[in-house]
Amino acid sequence: MTSPPLTTAQTTARPLEALRCDIGGPPELTRVVAEHLRLLGAEIHGTPDDGGTVGAPDARGATSAHVALAGAGFGLVTAEVLWAEPEGAASRDAVPSGRRDTVAPGSRVPDPASPAPLASLAQDEPTVQAATGIMAVHGRRDGAPRGLGADYAATAAGVLAVQGLLAQLLAQARGGEARTAGRVRTSAARAGLLAVSQYFAATGADEGEAAELAPGGPPFTSADGTLFELETLDPGAWAAFWRALDAPPEAIRGGWRPFQFRYATACAPFPEALHATARGHRWTRVQEAAAASGAEVCALRTLAGRAAEYDGAAPWSLARLSPAAPPPRERGGPLPTPDAPLAGLTVLEAGRRIQAPLAAHLLRLLGADVVRVEPPGGDPLRGMPPACDGVSARWLALNRGKRAVEADIKSPSGRRRLRELVAGADVFLHNWAPGKAAQLGLDAADLAAVNPGLVYAYTSGWADRLDDAPMGTDFMVQARTAVGEAVRPADEPPAPSLMTLLDVLGGLLGAEAVLAGLLLRERNGGLGVRVDSSLLAAADTLTAPALRRAARGTDPGPPAGFRRPLRTADGWLAPTDTCAAAAAAYDLTALPTPRALTLLNSHGLTATPVTTDLASLHTDPRFAGSIGRDAHGAPVVPDPWTFT
Repeated sequence: MTSPPLTTAQTTARPLEALRCDIGGPPELTRVVAEHLRLLGAEIHGTPDDGGTVGAPDARGATSAHVALAGAGFGLVTAEVLWAEPEGAASRDAVPSGRRDTVAPGSRVPDPASPAPLASLAQDEPTVQAATGIMAVHGRRDGAPRGLGADYAATAAGVLAVQGLLAQLLAQARGGEARTAGRVRTSAARAGLLAVSQYFAATGADEGEAAELAPGGPPFTSADGTLFELETLDPGAWAAFWRALDAPPEAIRGGWRPFQFRYATACAPFPEALHATARGHRWTRVQEAAAASGAEVCALRTLAGRAAEYDGAAPWSLARLSPAAPPPRERGGPLPTPDAPLAGLTVLEAGRRIQAPLAAHLLRLLGADVVRVEPPGGDPLRGMPPACDGVSARWLALNRGKRAVEADIKSPSGRRRLRELVAGADVFLHNWAPGKAAQLGLDAADLAAVNPGLVYAYTSGWADRLDDAPMGTDFMVQARTAVGEAVRPADEPPAPSLMTLLDVLGGLLGAEAVLAGLLLRERNGGLGVRVDSSLLAAADTLTAPALRRAARGTDPGPPAGFRRPLRTADGWLAPTDTCAAAAAAYDLTALPTPRALTLLNSHGLTATPVTTDLASLHTDPRFAGSIGRDAHGAPVVPDPWTFT
């Protein structure tokens, strides 16, 4: 049975059209929520401004955001976005503790000086980045923890909150137990754990990393001072590029493996000879070498330059697939429940690497049945080291719990098989290379002919928004969109993070777009929808406050030393943004971390210990009860949302 919005004859252009949203809380936690709900059609009330001083506190001292959404025949749905929750939230993917040890090998049992629960601390972005391991992963290239200058955890939490609201409304529209009003809660801490989940999963593996974890990595610098990123998936193109620049053969051979695995390790300890080779050639020569070899290079852009060209596009686009009315859909299968609002829906995912698989992973956590389309022989990434119980730990972090079917989409029979699967699906999601779907006859229009009620979702690199775009991979998009300047303090050279910031945030946006498309389909009587999201949109979402500062003519980047943890005798402390300047005046290098923390607290300053070993998250009291293991022994982070 459908809700009132679905029975009207006139279709709706946006999924939240005629709904009212009341929102309040810290700008860091409300910025994305308010902007995305507005773009989806809601009428926003009570939005605080953002884009001011980096790290400025909320004047009212609010520590959580509250959102209420209702109208157009929907019952009230609400969301709460916190920095961290007072109690741990488990994951549905974790097995009962009796089946697997809950302490990681080599972990330390906490002592009385261990950190207090995260929710009891003064909470802000650096607190969350420090505790969840973001600083540790982002700092691997530098050999020490580093904070991200942009509000990454808060941005991701905002997207998660919008996902939760859309899922509640969708459940209402589809009927069942979840038809009445509902509440969702998420946090920046859960978003942070999700962001590092692939790196964290590797700590439970039965073997070591595929490449060395050591300082080093791009960008490279040309003789005339151009900072640039290099990208290729082909070892032959890698070798040809460096040979064209006369790099030593042993350096070329030694550099490929750390370069190839930098997405997994968040560092790339290249031979110094490669950096020296790059410094020996002007930028024009570097570009010529790339063009001749098939590799791609991209100069790092500035925030001011990105602001000047920014088109203000929404982070996703939604369009009806077909004006023809689809046949009535059977409502068979499970009905939605409060904690599984997507129950009864089928998502067909043909994803690779991180972006699309993560989007589908989130939809599965919301209750959807996710079917992965893999090539004959299965996804080769299942074997990517390190492994847990014979399966890639990183693959499990994104794909556990999904069903798999094999189809060779390059063959006519494989494409027929895919169309058969599409006929019974609600969503088809992929992140293939640009033009591949059309070339194979598997684009939105092709599959709409098979299933007029399909939500066709494409998560790309650039969404066709930039004419001069290089290869649409995480680090190239970071370079082209000035993320490298947005995340590094002013006294450090700009550099894209080797943590896959945009792949993860792009996956979050992809799931948000699918949910918006599903709700739009329901409100339009079952008509199919195409949704597009991109890594470019993820970059613009993350850097939006900096781009606004640049557009106003103020300094857009973080100040000198911003979110730089303080060294102690045995670790690191991360002060809150409001205490950072005063805390930096103290020399803590001779003090153990607990004593250094006591010293700062005695002067009214707040800080939190930085997680430097991700394996220690298992026993970290700041996340008590929230982290488990799956049936393979791989670490599992908590589900991003709690529904009540």
